[in-house]
Amino acid sequence: MNVGFVGTGNMGRILIEAFLDANVLSPSSIYITNRTIKKAEKIQESYPSINLCLTVEEVVKNADYIFICVKPLDIHPLLMKIREHLHEKQCLISITSPLTVEQIESMVSCQAARVIPSITNRALSGVSLFTFGSRCSMEAKLTIKELFSHISTPIEIENNITRIASDIVSCGPAFFSFLLQKFIEAAVKETEISQEKAVQLASEMLIGLGKLIESGHYTLPALQKKVCVKGGVTGEGIKVLDSEIGDLFIHLFQRTHAKYDEDVKVVTEQFHS
Repeated sequence: MNVGFVGTGNMGRILIEAFLDANVLSPSSIYITNRTIKKAEKIQESYPSINLCLTVEEVVKNADYIFICVKPLDIHPLLMKIREHLHEKQCLISITSPLTVEQIESMVSCQAARVIPSITNRALSGVSLFTFGSRCSMEAKLTIKELFSHISTPIEIENNITRIASDIVSCGPAFFSFLLQKFIEAAVKETEISQEKAVQLASEMLIGLGKLIESGHYTLPALQKKVCVKGGVTGEGIKVLDSEIGDLFIHLFQRTHAKYDEDVKVVTEQFHS
């Protein structure tokens, strides 16, 4: 099985490196290209056996599964460019949320799927979100899920929860790293702890929290109750969080959904034109 990557920016490179680290793909089975070819060349420097292609058509010619890792507005013109080179046994896999598999299928004769990855997949963990097109064969579905099962937990979703699922899985690491950074900054500002020590303690705490949740020993509410001693310090901190966070996350989701709706509108206009 040969796998192609059109676009080797942040997420394209993360997927390539994760698959290689997980030993689920070999460098010689991967075909890559990028609009700025130097980005693809840097990957080949790390993995000399990887196949560097100067054109998208070359990737399409050699790959059975083709990941489209470009910006949403670049996908329509890309599909126009390669549609005549695709055949029904191939499968296009988009990793962008504003584009539906139905839109891809409306332009090409091959199979289509959407997989929304997460930066956590680089650590061979986290979740990847799946939506399959109507022409996607059972063989293709199983192959793609098997591929991602080595670097994530694959979960199928419906179109109507695409944005919120992406917010949690894909955007979540950025949101919570931002909160963790603010947590650290406040600790350094209000006490005598050093930045280095605060980062070390907070990072190890978060890793431990993740493992604790993964173990299944506690639900999130149970974990809070376990740490909170009646009349203790943690309880006072929780009171502050409860009173000051308010509708923070509601506003966050409202903003991400508004941006998503804007992107969907523009992409839809492309496909209807």
